Amino acid sequence: MNRDAKETFARPVGGPEVPPAPAALAAKVRTLAPSMTRSMQRVAETVAGDPAGCAALTVTGLAERTGTSEATVVRTARLLGYPGYRDLRLALAGLAAQQQSGRAPSVTADIAVDDPIADVVAKLAHDEQQTLADTAAGLDTVQLGAAVAALAAARRIDVYGIGASGLVAQDLVQKLLRIGLIAHAHSDPHLAVTNAVQLRAKDVAIAITHSGSTGDVIEPLRVAFEHGATTVAITGRPDGHVSQYADHVLTTSTARESELRPAAMSSRTSQLLVVDCLFVGVAQRTYETAAPALAASYEALAHRHRPRGGTKRHT
Repeated sequence: MNRDAKETFARPVGGPEVPPAPAALAAKVRTLAPSMTRSMQRVAETVAGDPAGCAALTVTGLAERTGTSEATVVRTARLLGYPGYRDLRLALAGLAAQQQSGRAPSVTADIAVDDPIADVVAKLAHDEQQTLADTAAGLDTVQLGAAVAALAAARRIDVYGIGASGLVAQDLVQKLLRIGLIAHAHSDPHLAVTNAVQLRAKDVAIAITHSGSTGDVIEPLRVAFEHGATTVAITGRPDGHVSQYADHVLTTSTARESELRPAAMSSRTSQLLVVDCLFVGVAQRTYETAAPALAASYEALAHRHRPRGGTKRHT
């Protein structure tokens, strides 16, 4: 779809053209379930919870098991990224085989108010690992490669993020600056828009928003898009409004949200993984200039990490 068409039509809700791999199915369910209708949630959670049993069901059988309709089952399959129910069944069979081989981790319970700190550590570690694995499984490497190429050749890079996503934006910019690229992180929506007006075809604008609907992030991305910059969205909702103005969409995953683990915590984990992938990819493509720049930055700060003179502490 060309850029003019994207201004009129949102991305299809059905997700990527290539169906997700079986390993990514559970991640897609966790990511998209909050935005589904209740009936579609029942279908999605049922297939993710019992892939082996559901793989043996016809579309009518799954509709009966979940108390929904055949149309709801098909719509759910398409929202998860599969052209039809047959493709979803194949993915379920593959996921069931992975679980039987012991490669698929189980889902732990939410953190309780009275959990011992050791249990909190274990549960958080499991959720973080699951979030990273889900993000890696669902990340479109073609889109990632295109975003890396654009960043490596960019004259200027602007990154937009609010709240926890703003911290991730600062992390990306700090990394890019250390390899000699011109990058700016904008958390003030007014400054973000006024700077976006100056972007052109050789520039890149990146929006980081878990919900895909943060207006203060979408507006500067739209302005950058309309002025010809290459645009990238890092989001947990690839069907969200932000994707309308993104040339490249990088999808993140999150752990289940709970009272003591808000979405901002788990979304940050997956966003940082994507940011690190972008940075390493750019550093690889610009190695001849990136390596000396990194070395120079380390050397410039080295004296700050050396022990200062004074009384030596005895041990």
